[in-house]
Amino acid sequence: MIGSITGEIGEIYYSEESVANIVGISTMECYGVVGMASKNAKDGFWELIRGESLSRGVKIRSKNNELLIELYIMVEYGTKISVIANNIIQRIKYNVENYIGLKVSTITVNVQGVRI
Repeated sequence: MIGSITGEIGEIYYSEESVANIVGISTMECYGVVGMASKNAKDGFWELIRGESLSRGVKIRSKNNELLIELYIMVEYGTKISVIANNIIQRIKYNVENYIGLKVSTITVNVQGVRI
């Protein structure tokens, strides 16, 4: 469980996997993002992840019922990385806070590579 919300009738608990999927989908909607990156443990290489398991490029921690999100992405060649990162941060913060109701305190975007 990464977070919970208490309502009138009961509580809602969110798993890390479900929040990571929402973050991954929100990231892939941004212009210039080619895919998420996942480190191949045995080789030490970064592997491009497209649509199947976007949560593998996302790390989420919870501190004082606020989320700390860390992303590993690959971007398209010829795009401005700072603009892409800003768009990702704004979209994730909006989607997570409005759809799930959990507060996001920090989002870190790690660009692991550039694809042509």
